[in-house]
Amino acid sequence: METTSTQQNTVIKAIVLDIEGTTCPVTFVSQTLFPFARRQLSKTICSENRPSNVTAAIEEAIAEWKNDPESKSQALLLRASNQNQPTSEDIIHYFDHLIQNDRKSTALKELQGIIWEQGYAAGELQSPLYGDVVPALNAWTQQGITLAVYSSGSVKAQQLLYAHTTDGDITNRFSQWFDTRTGPKLNADSYRIISQSIGLKPASILFVSDHPRECDAAAEAGMETRFCLREGNPFSDGGDHQMIHNLGEIKL
Repeated sequence: METTSTQQNTVIKAIVLDIEGTTCPVTFVSQTLFPFARRQLSKTICSENRPSNVTAAIEEAIAEWKNDPESKSQALLLRASNQNQPTSEDIIHYFDHLIQNDRKSTALKELQGIIWEQGYAAGELQSPLYGDVVPALNAWTQQGITLAVYSSGSVKAQQLLYAHTTDGDITNRFSQWFDTRTGPKLNADSYRIISQSIGLKPASILFVSDHPRECDAAAEAGMETRFCLREGNPFSDGGDHQMIHNLGEIKL
């Protein structure tokens, strides 16, 4: 598959950015956000005065669980005291399994976002950004380029992260937000849906990510791509995608 990252005669009108390893260090997510959510998970689920959005996330998780073909997930469901209506303790075991195996559960992402919102509001969480991010966003905004986010974290989690950065609230730089409800990040159809939502042909959109297979999927959909290699990122080989080390290297 050809995944050329520059299309000489195409004008980029929109940029879609990944978050982890692209605009924010992977360590913030893995060493701060995830452990914080995991510590608060039991308290949030078992609260007697549980908010309606938490209950909705739990109900979505139960529906996901029943359709989860993974063997360990099914084994946990078989051990649940009531398979049709698992208890809070059963749900905690399932969420813990998803977290330990880094499963991309939409329900889990939604619940994590709710927990992180509480942490941000209490001042316990603040998002670090790479130093080149805000200057690049400002420059692109001044050029009239549409900016969007596509991350495996829920839209709520994305907006919270950008609303509580070390550079202040920068959510106004972005006009659209996409998460796994749009579709899997390794599926080209997800990027086609994003281009339709933005209202531009894929060739007019640049997607930036630290994950080479996400770049592959975006390129398959017709988008231009950049593979972002930051210190500490898990992937170092961007394949055929043009590599950058900071957003300032992107020349449109």
